[in-house]
Amino acid sequence: MKKYIYALCFAATLSGCDLNELPVDTASNQSVFGSEKGLELYSNSFYKILPSAEDVFLGDNTSDYVARTNVPTFIGANTYSAVDGSGWSWSNLRNINYFIENLHTSPVKPEIKDSYLALARFFRALFYFEKVKRFGDVPWVNKPLEMNDPQLYGGRDSRTLVMDSVLADIDFACAYLDRTKDESRTMITKDVALGYKSRICLHEGTFRKYHTNYGLTASATEWLQLAAEAAQQVMQNKQFSLYNEKGEALSYRELFISKKPVATEIMLAFACDAALKVTTAANRRYISPTYGDRPSLTRQFVNTYLNLDGTPFTDNSNYATTSFQDEVEGRDLRLKQTIRLGDYKRTNNGTPYAAAPDFLITFTGYQPIKWSFDESLPYDNESLNDNAISIMRYAEILLNYAEAKAELGTLTDQDWSTTIGALRQRAGITNGLASKPAKIDTYLQQKYFPTIADAALLEIRRERAIELALEGFRFDDLMRWKRGELLEAPFNGLYVQALNTPMDLNQDGVYDVRFYSGDKPAAMSGVVDIQVGSDKNYSLSKGTYGELSWNPGVRQWEDKKYLYPIPEKDRLENPALGQNPGW
Repeated sequence: MKKYIYALCFAATLSGCDLNELPVDTASNQSVFGSEKGLELYSNSFYKILPSAEDVFLGDNTSDYVARTNVPTFIGANTYSAVDGSGWSWSNLRNINYFIENLHTSPVKPEIKDSYLALARFFRALFYFEKVKRFGDVPWVNKPLEMNDPQLYGGRDSRTLVMDSVLADIDFACAYLDRTKDESRTMITKDVALGYKSRICLHEGTFRKYHTNYGLTASATEWLQLAAEAAQQVMQNKQFSLYNEKGEALSYRELFISKKPVATEIMLAFACDAALKVTTAANRRYISPTYGDRPSLTRQFVNTYLNLDGTPFTDNSNYATTSFQDEVEGRDLRLKQTIRLGDYKRTNNGTPYAAAPDFLITFTGYQPIKWSFDESLPYDNESLNDNAISIMRYAEILLNYAEAKAELGTLTDQDWSTTIGALRQRAGITNGLASKPAKIDTYLQQKYFPTIADAALLEIRRERAIELALEGFRFDDLMRWKRGELLEAPFNGLYVQALNTPMDLNQDGVYDVRFYSGDKPAAMSGVVDIQVGSDKNYSLSKGTYGELSWNPGVRQWEDKKYLYPIPEKDRLENPALGQNPGW
């Protein structure tokens, strides 16, 4: 629980609100730096840089495979501008730099100072990684600025300078962090630092490779090699492994509903504790008909889940017209642990009951359950979830390693077996586990990555999307792969055989939903009626039958959106910042 013990008497007073504001220092230097306890207390304030629980479980609500209530402002048609811009906040950086600058005054042993310096530099690397992803070029500041410092109103530094500095910081953290184990899974350890290094270097390497307009493709290989090496080090350290104690049908889901982080696989988590009133609103966000975005997976994405024999579902000749109850049978077992399928149950006053996809909540029929941990919690109770929210899992490390090696052209069959093969084996898939594939899945290529001709790389991208679904990775992945166009992908849903015909989605003998056009039919108990038509948000691909489509409004991708704009108010205060192209 140390993650929640912030330096209450220091953090607020030593952190400025922005890059050009000077905070009032009211805590004494001696109380912070005079003892190891003071260093520990202060450094706990850095942890607020980590993603919040909602950053994780709502992170994919802006992605290509999640249909939602409204169009995200950022990808709407002319709905986002520099005036709407945000994120140009630097108070966390000043907090870190103040600590780094004054750490040398501490009387603690040099090796202890090095470890706290490593922690501070880890968080500075993480802070800047997020800034570069959002804005590209940003000012590199490695000291707390005073009011008369000319750097306050200077320009931005190049992406290459900033990322080289990020790499130096994360390397120092990996070398000098002294914490190698943490059973709570809420603290930064050497393996977590290495995991972040693999994440950062993979992002930067692929960004440079695919965003050729930056002229940085020559350096992409170096970053990809660093990503592979960092991930490999975590693997060789053998502190973590894939969790499979509940078998193929339950282990994956347990990672997301366990009240304590599953220590086998979870490397870093937002840990909840109901007794301390540290909880989240995961259930409310995912199962309330009146609250939030009502995120629903799209059929195009669900189509990418393999059959249990390892073959693509879309190789079936009739895949496009297969009913919901049939298309979810015999598939990668992660599918039934990610969305409501036939045997999914909730409880009412302690009594289990079959719960079909609920069209008062889902738009597509593919209703997520991944973070909804307590099936007895009512829809609209806010912040009752006390399941741990994972920030980094060992599964990501395997995916990072496999992708970096594939991008480098050095992926071996052994690499495949220990990464993608292991993940698929846990998901119940029986074939294609020992050696990398040679045959391209044309559906995956055509729908998602038409310029990728490497079958193994295509499969790694498939695996990453499925394994990490709804964990907040997808938007960043699309940005680094230069596939922003996918954010315009259709919000498509299940196949409807005919209008005015009630459907039993989970085959429990009870009808669940009925689609109609024109006048609403007479009500049926328990059945949700959905009106479709060309003038409605819902429509069917063939008019009176076909694939369901949800259209909340126009989504429009423009390449300028690979970077966010510098917020207008900050640019006006400091014109030297300039503006990102197109904004």
